[in-house]
Amino acid sequence: MKTDAAGAPGRRASLREDAEKETPAPEPVDKGEGLVWEEEEGRATLSLTFTLRNAGKVGLSKTAKVFEASEAGIQHLETRQAKISKNTTDDLEFFVKCEVHNSDVSVLINSLKKVAEDVKTIREERVPWFPKKIRDLDKCHHLISKYEPDLDHDHPGYTDPEYRKRRAFFTDLAFSYREGDPLPRVEYTVQETSTWREVYRKLSSLYPTHACKQYLDAFQQLEKCCGYQEDSIPQLQDVSRFLKERTGFQLRPAAGLLSPRDFLASLAFRVFQSTQYIRHSSSPMHSPEPDCCHELLGHVPMLADKEFAQFSQAIGLASLGSSDAEIEKLATDSGSYHHLHDQILSWNKTTSPPLTSMELFSS
Repeated sequence: MKTDAAGAPGRRASLREDAEKETPAPEPVDKGEGLVWEEEEGRATLSLTFTLRNAGKVGLSKTAKVFEASEAGIQHLETRQAKISKNTTDDLEFFVKCEVHNSDVSVLINSLKKVAEDVKTIREERVPWFPKKIRDLDKCHHLISKYEPDLDHDHPGYTDPEYRKRRAFFTDLAFSYREGDPLPRVEYTVQETSTWREVYRKLSSLYPTHACKQYLDAFQQLEKCCGYQEDSIPQLQDVSRFLKERTGFQLRPAAGLLSPRDFLASLAFRVFQSTQYIRHSSSPMHSPEPDCCHELLGHVPMLADKEFAQFSQAIGLASLGSSDAEIEKLATDSGSYHHLHDQILSWNKTTSPPLTSMELFSS
């Protein structure tokens, strides 16, 4: 029941006057109780329940007039016979979800109380947007930019214009990508490959004594099938194809450090968003943000393990539609196993035993 009173101000005024007849001054309505407030165009969405006596006679007409007077847009309406009926089967219970202008909320509720009984508003939590199909991941690209070289004065590349220009190139690649496109292949520079080589050599020397069996098995296959070697940075397309065959995971390019909500949502579809740029050459053993060393040497090998892949997807699924507080908790709880290569760099080689798969999950 949605009316358009445009061009008929007299009609609307008459309806309002009838609905408010014999109604005392509107009682204040707590905007935080039972209402979902829309920011756009000053409109609110209400969920209401009420009981209407003699609905088959004049009661229904009066109730309709209340909603019409407030120009309420009915989105959903349900009725059932009242559990406690004072008269006949004409006593009905109503559930109504409607949209109304903020300024009309008090009038609508107080007018409704004059023609109906047990008028109540229902608290309804708005579910944050989340992707429902894999193509929706094109919208999951919100970045935490405070660690980027353009903004972070402590970033190793902040004073290097060539590095910042190169990063802009990778950002454009990621933001231009759409689901279904071929993953972009990158021709890395000599300096970028040199940085990769230094990180690769260091980590490769630590893996045998510090990485779990699942990681070592996958890493060996990555060297064999995806060009994992110290003199060549693997291409996302090759790695994604390998993961797809092993566990159903696939990669897509990311422009930087994603928001926890977008990162976790991608995992729900067995998609891992991976950066393609590399850390600054002046700091090969540390990066303030994720880079291809972090992704390809830290995340990817464990995503090739079926148990770990399933666990990662489960966390992603749990994040869909979650509140900000829940997202923060999921991101915090899952953060440790998403930083394997950083842990390896900090572990003491002489005292730390290799991690098992389950120890890695719980660390």
